[in-house]
Amino acid sequence: MKFVDEAKINVKAGNGGHGCLSFRREKYVPKGGPDGGDGGHGGCVYLKASSSINTLIDYRYNRNFKAENGSCGQGKDKFGKCGSDLTLIVPIGTKIKDEQTQETLAELLEDNQTSKIAQGGFRGLGNARFKSSVNQAPRKTTNGSHGEERQLKLELSLLADVGLLGLPNAGKSTLIRAISSARPKVADYPFTTLIPNLGIVKVSPYESFVMADIPGLIEGAHQGTGLGIQFLKHLSRTKILLHIIDTHPYDLDQIIKNIKTIESELEQYSPELYNKPRWLVLNKLDLNQDNNIKIQEEITKALKWDKPCYSISAINNTGTKDLAYALWMKLNNKTS
Repeated sequence: MKFVDEAKINVKAGNGGHGCLSFRREKYVPKGGPDGGDGGHGGCVYLKASSSINTLIDYRYNRNFKAENGSCGQGKDKFGKCGSDLTLIVPIGTKIKDEQTQETLAELLEDNQTSKIAQGGFRGLGNARFKSSVNQAPRKTTNGSHGEERQLKLELSLLADVGLLGLPNAGKSTLIRAISSARPKVADYPFTTLIPNLGIVKVSPYESFVMADIPGLIEGAHQGTGLGIQFLKHLSRTKILLHIIDTHPYDLDQIIKNIKTIESELEQYSPELYNKPRWLVLNKLDLNQDNNIKIQEEITKALKWDKPCYSISAINNTGTKDLAYALWMKLNNKTS
């Protein structure tokens, strides 16, 4: 199924039904009074989050949605039927914006969380409502009001505890395959990851966290170059970022340049994302086994890096369990 993380839709709440103008007409009841009933309220439009879906593809091609109108009132004081509400199902993590004002209307972050997006129109009043001692035969009614109409932009941001970022072919997908049940595509050419992937990392039968992998970033990404920039928003709700670095072939100057490139793109895209806790993960140590400790020391010294740094080999699981456990400890506030 195609992954879709943005969609634009139009929603229209139902109009309220008009009030009725009517008078009693019964045998042996001369001069019957007013008996026009009220109309029904229009249906509202709701958006509801569900764990059963993980993409907005249902809204890519079907973009217009309308709740039911309320029925008009009738004689004999009969009220019109209220219009049925319309509930649209979206994935957990969906942000709803008003396309015209850019106002954020809601963020649905939990299963079954629901938000009213468009208010239905209110009922009109029948002439029975306007009867009084001085006006016993009113001919006044009111019309139902129009339901709200909105142009919405839906943005899906995946919910994950840990996010992976780095250059193409740094080994992000290999890492998430190694420590979770996710099975993203892995190959020896750039941009094998075309869509975000989620994996559940279990450190014990009862302890786990969620990891997100996005397509690799390249220089100029903040200006729209490459694929990764389209999906950086999926890391906005993560608590820790793992910067995966390819250490083979080992060239200190090139590695430092690569790290700085990703940092620069991250900062220019979103200072908030740039300031999230970020760990370095030096990958492919199996190709540099003899110099692994030296490589880590040289890189951290050149960067003046005082945050966590791990050396791993995702392809053969070397160091990945220690990394996963350290992440779980940090996420659960068991380490500083």
